[in-house]
Amino acid sequence: MTGRTPERSEAPLLVPALIFIALVVAAVASLGTPLITSVATTFHVSLDSAQWTLTVALLSGAVATPVLGRLGAGPHRRATILATLAIVVVGSALTVLPLPFAGLLVGRAAQGVGLGLTALMMGVARDHLPEERSTATIALISVVSVIGAGVGYPLTALLTEIGGVRAAYGFGLLVTALALLTAWRSVPAAPEGRSAHVSVAGALVLAGGLFLVLFLAGQRSLWSRHLAVAVILAVLAVLLLCVWTFSELRSRTPLVDVRAVRHPAVAGANIAMFVGGSGMYLLLTLITRYAQTPHSAGYGFGLTTFVAGLVLVPFSVLGFVAGRLTPRIRTLIDAPVLLAGSAVIVGGGFVLFATARSNLAELLVAMGVLGFGVGSFSAAVPGVILAVTPKSETSSAMSFNYVVRSVGYSLGSATGGLFLATGTGTGTGHLFPDDHAYTTAALVGIAAMALTALTAITLARRHPPETNPAAAIDPTAATGHPGGGPSQRRSRPGARNTP
Repeated sequence: MTGRTPERSEAPLLVPALIFIALVVAAVASLGTPLITSVATTFHVSLDSAQWTLTVALLSGAVATPVLGRLGAGPHRRATILATLAIVVVGSALTVLPLPFAGLLVGRAAQGVGLGLTALMMGVARDHLPEERSTATIALISVVSVIGAGVGYPLTALLTEIGGVRAAYGFGLLVTALALLTAWRSVPAAPEGRSAHVSVAGALVLAGGLFLVLFLAGQRSLWSRHLAVAVILAVLAVLLLCVWTFSELRSRTPLVDVRAVRHPAVAGANIAMFVGGSGMYLLLTLITRYAQTPHSAGYGFGLTTFVAGLVLVPFSVLGFVAGRLTPRIRTLIDAPVLLAGSAVIVGGGFVLFATARSNLAELLVAMGVLGFGVGSFSAAVPGVILAVTPKSETSSAMSFNYVVRSVGYSLGSATGGLFLATGTGTGTGHLFPDDHAYTTAALVGIAAMALTALTAITLARRHPPETNPAAAIDPTAATGHPGGGPSQRRSRPGARNTP
């Protein structure tokens, strides 16, 4: 095939490089989670202000992801990856330098831009690896982008206890520099014959809409104290996103192929990711907060930041195991059915947390079940989307899915905070929520995962199993031609620019 570079695409270090880069950007973006308290004390700011070290990274990642996805669909994908990692390295340096709090936020925003690279790593794998290896690699990239938080949490918490917050951010600088070097040595150029144009106006409108959505999801006090302002901003966010959608449908060079997104398989997978992602992050939030609650509240285990980070180890380990197993299971079970099963597993984690959390071992089991469900869920989603997506649109299609996931995670975190805040009494003597607030939030999570499973089952009925399992990742497998067979062309009316 013209433009393919076999000698580079078959490099033995390509797969480890792609997984390493995806893991690093996910872990570094999540550095704000275990460091919030330390940032507040180090920079003498409130906890709400320190929370922005996490929020600003998620915001910049959500805004940058669709832009990077479109650039990754063009001929300059390698340059885009290197330039983005360079921005992340510069941002990491800003977090280490003795700058005021504003400088730290700028650095965290730059680090968050790296979240958009996950979809580009998938595009590289799909272009430069054989079908079977690309299937497993894409699934694993999706998984490590989720469990990255669990990998970075305990290590950065330990570094913070030993050397302070600058030491933890210094670790981020080290691994991002290694990721940049790895990309420079290992990531090949995109195949020839591709083009990608970024609409600046469309990118700005989408950025504004996403910023407002994620901002409102994370600002519980705004909804309780200034409801009118929050409603106005919510309406504005909806209007911006509607304007963006309309302009994308009319554009010849859209930032995201909205017509392809409307395909039942893609739409169903994105809906499942949104609802499921909300539920997954909700349980992650509930377990970590419960573990750190002091005994004086009548429940909890009073764990330190580092020990609480170790609670995430079962999440990461079993998530990785599930990611490795899913491609093999995928040859026996259709991807939408696998999504439904994964949602049921996560729902089981909610049930365990709601009914049994009297000792730390029960929390570890619930976290492990969550990790396995999240790992299999994250590994199955790309198979549903990429089954109806041309190779040239891999980065763009998956970048949109990751925006949906970011919004879902933010909503899940906000939902958890809302229920726990509602269960906290007023007055100076009530610092922690009532134990029943955790149970109520867990019941909401069970409902969310049930809805996710129903969505996946509905998708399975409209999306029958492929006769060729390899087509789950590569639509060319059925015919040997980039555009797929006639039935495939009819099944994705929005597909364009197939190489």
